[in-house]
Order: sequence, then C-alpha cells, then structure tokens
Amino acid sequence: MDNATDSGGAGYRRSAGSPRGEARRRELLAKITDDVAENGLVDFSLRRAARAAGTTHKVLLYHFEGTEDLLRQVVAALRERRVGNALAAVAGSSSTLADRVRAAWESLRDEETQLRRVLDQAMGLAMYDPGRYAALGRGASQQYLPTLVRFCPADWPERRKLEVASMILAALRGFLVSLLIDDDFATAGVEALLRAVEREEAAP
Repeated sequence: MDNATDSGGAGYRRSAGSPRGEARRRELLAKITDDVAENGLVDFSLRRAARAAGTTHKVLLYHFEGTEDLLRQVVAALRERRVGNALAAVAGSSSTLADRVRAAWESLRDEETQLRRVLDQAMGLAMYDPGRYAALGRGASQQYLPTLVRFCPADWPERRKLEVASMILAALRGFLVSLLIDDDFATAGVEALLRAVEREEAAP
C-alpha cells in the first residue's frame, strides 16, 4: 500500500460532521467501497481511492484522516453488506438458533467470491501487520457479534448469548477459510456446529 499519503498533513481542514459534509463523506465512501469490492485491497492508496471517487486525494483528506482511516471505513462498509445479506437470509428462516445459523452460513457460503476475498484480505492485513491494521481485525468482531447475539434466544442471560455467539463466530470464520480448500470439510464442520448449537439451545 502507498504510504506517501497515509495521514492528513497540517493545513487540511476536516469535515466537521455537518449534514452537507456527512452526505459528501458517505457519497465518497460508497464510490470507494464499490471500487474495493471490485478490485480488492492490493495497491490501495489515497490516490487510487481518489480516482475511484472522481476527486483528489486532498479532498479525501478533508473527509478522512488518511489511508488507514479510509481503509477501515471501507472494510466496515463491506462487512455491513455481509451482515445485511445474512440478516435477509435469516429473516426467512424459522425461530430456532440453529436454523438462523444455518441460514447465515448459507448466505456466507453463497456470497460473491470477490466480497469474501476482500474481507479475507483485510483479516490478512490485520494478522500480517497488527501494528498498523489491528483495527481491521477488531472491527470484524465488533460488527458481527451483535448480530449473532441477537440470533440467540431472548430469554438467555447476556453472558450466555455472548459466549455462544463468540463460539459461532469463531467456527464460521474457520469454515469460510476451509471453503477455499475443501468444500466437503467445511460442510461437515458446519453440520457439527449446528448439532452443537441445537444441544446448547436445548440445555436448561
């Protein structure tokens, strides 16, 4: 990634959160997110982002803190797409936790290959260079866990919801990686996870 414009230099103003400024920031972010969804994170930079948004890197520095801030927001926007797709799939499932997890998994399994690849790249950056990109890894759990917690039975204590949601998230992450290697392995693992979830839901 290009570090030449990693952070906003002195003299650049910041979008102060006015309605007009916020609308412009969202517009720029949407265009850049679409570019990353199509072309991935390789060679991501402010200048590439500016070309995708039809503006200049100086304009981006008015609305974002720099390359890493922009990257974090782009990845968050892509994860929101993933969460939205999963929620849409779950909306048509039955009320059991296992059925919700199955529907979410099917959404993840069938999502666009490029979306999965980009989000895998983001996690790879977090592992390869945690000093710079740890927020990309932490952000994943912060975005995904609340949705999985909501899948849990409403009468469960909050701690139990969090524990089970964390187990499900960790397992699904592993199965997504397994899809790149062996579909049958991932499918078998998901079935075992669903049985574990059914047992957990049946427990007092």
